[in-house]
Amino acid sequence: MSAEARVVELALQLPPAPPKGGVYKPVVIAGGLAYLSGHGPYLPEGGYITGRVGAGLTLDDGRLAARQTGLAILATLRAQLGSLDRVKRVVKLLGMVNATPDFGEHPQVINGCSELFAQVFGEDAGVGARSAVGMGSLPGNITVEIEGIFEVE
Repeated sequence: MSAEARVVELALQLPPAPPKGGVYKPVVIAGGLAYLSGHGPYLPEGGYITGRVGAGLTLDDGRLAARQTGLAILATLRAQLGSLDRVKRVVKLLGMVNATPDFGEHPQVINGCSELFAQVFGEDAGVGARSAVGMGSLPGNITVEIEGIFEVE
């Protein structure tokens, strides 16, 4: 089943592609790879999920923010590529979690995005290499920021 068909089957609501927040390109394609700039948990109605995991937000709140960030990434890929069906595989993700110094479950937070991509692109093509790290802060106090590299047609 194609990625676009899975989005429909899963009844996923993609937000609009997030607006740029600086001087950069949301996606650069080079040598069959799409390099995505960092994305936050952009909401369909605009705005972002904000706050720190471990200080008012739970692990589950962080996972939901990572999933929403994944939806924003899908929106940008669709806008830039014309179709999610052009994505051959997830190559690498870097997930950054706005967390307190004592919080140590960053990989479990970023699983919210990784699990979404496995659903959309399949268990093999949707899971790539990954890093998940904690940050003392993120722009605009967003809860999660994720960047990625995707193989594309």
